[in-house]
Amino acid sequence: MACRLADSSLIFKGCQQRPVQSIKIASLSSPGIYYLNRRSLHQGEYKHHQCLYPKKRPKIIKAVAIPVPPLVVDSTEQRKQLCESYGFTQIGEPLPGNFTIKDIIDTLPKKVFEIDDVKAWKSVLTSVASYTLGIFMIAKAPWYLLPLAWAWTGTAVTGFFVIGHDCAHKSFSKNKLMEDIVGTLAFLPLIYPYEPWRFKHDRHHAKTNMLNEDTAWHPIMREEFDSSPVFRKAIIFGYGPIRAWMSIAHWLVWHFDLKKFRPNEVKRAKISLACVFAFITIGWPVIIYKTGLMGWIKFWLMPWLGYHFWMSTFTMVHHTAPHIPFKSPEEWNAAQSQLNGTVHCNYPRWIETLCHDINVHIPHHISPRIPSYNLRAAHQSLQENWGKYLNEATWNWRLMKTIMTMCHVYNKQKNYVSFDEIAPEESQPITFLKRMMPDYA
Repeated sequence: MACRLADSSLIFKGCQQRPVQSIKIASLSSPGIYYLNRRSLHQGEYKHHQCLYPKKRPKIIKAVAIPVPPLVVDSTEQRKQLCESYGFTQIGEPLPGNFTIKDIIDTLPKKVFEIDDVKAWKSVLTSVASYTLGIFMIAKAPWYLLPLAWAWTGTAVTGFFVIGHDCAHKSFSKNKLMEDIVGTLAFLPLIYPYEPWRFKHDRHHAKTNMLNEDTAWHPIMREEFDSSPVFRKAIIFGYGPIRAWMSIAHWLVWHFDLKKFRPNEVKRAKISLACVFAFITIGWPVIIYKTGLMGWIKFWLMPWLGYHFWMSTFTMVHHTAPHIPFKSPEEWNAAQSQLNGTVHCNYPRWIETLCHDINVHIPHHISPRIPSYNLRAAHQSLQENWGKYLNEATWNWRLMKTIMTMCHVYNKQKNYVSFDEIAPEESQPITFLKRMMPDYA
């Protein structure tokens, strides 16, 4: 914990009976300020050293730890070091608190908000064609090429999610009934209920990186981590080795419980749930009847798991990094969270094409009304006008390793504390990842 141990509050008695001179130390890895004695100590390790002067009586240590806010990463050199350490290409400067979302939106070209029906339906055609090709590859590929066919098909079906995502944000078509129909149909192969997802996702945009309020990825609270040994072990695996599929748990928890919705949302949620269950009760038996149980695994389950890999990966990369804080409602600032707290990450071009540029995510958080086919133009504008505040990366193993081995338990001073720092004896999955995951940036 960041604290101030100053001469007035930390007094070493003995050894000539006078306070020890304090030294100010700033740390890159754990933001905070520390005042220590002349011997260099690691953060959090306040060790008592033998005095070199003759002792007249035993030393008495009195200390008062005064919490201080974490240091803001505000120097160019610090940001360069963190970029290298975390696998980023740029860590943005802190956005001054006097800017608002409207200030940022006003700098965007008006054309990026325009809905183009031709481009919208072109994205549908792209997803349908790529998914059809994927199913064909699964049907024809020998067993040793099936992982490649599943990777392609899972990525292609992620494009369906992005189309439904645009529909939910009312950025697909000028015909709002058409949007709801297309969104519902696009989500069906993923057995995602469209309206429940839309209601919860709107909350994510309204409260991005707000502590306890954001409905997307969220740090684990220390109280939760300590609440149950069973939960602790499950969450260490969930936020460690299987984090790239944790969106499955999110899908189950958030979208099928009608108690989680407001009374005026329940009717629409029920319609979406009925559509999903109809797909399950009709679509799954048809697949099994035509191809057998192994066919259901090959043609539906494996691409679905591929989709959840991208769903989890995109989401955690968009909003998770050691330097990106979650803030309490009292401290939260919309412009800082949407511009400074969202990450733009470049992926291989075929992935970006099949997923309709969902990775170009900062402009989407500045305004969800920007259609996916206009996100690149909007991002270029943000780079021109707000470039020094942007967090950017190109997908790499070091970036993933940072997220999966460091970004675990919420800590106000350090943003995150890793599981193996809190419970090393139970965190073998995390130490395994640290040892085995590549560190290439």
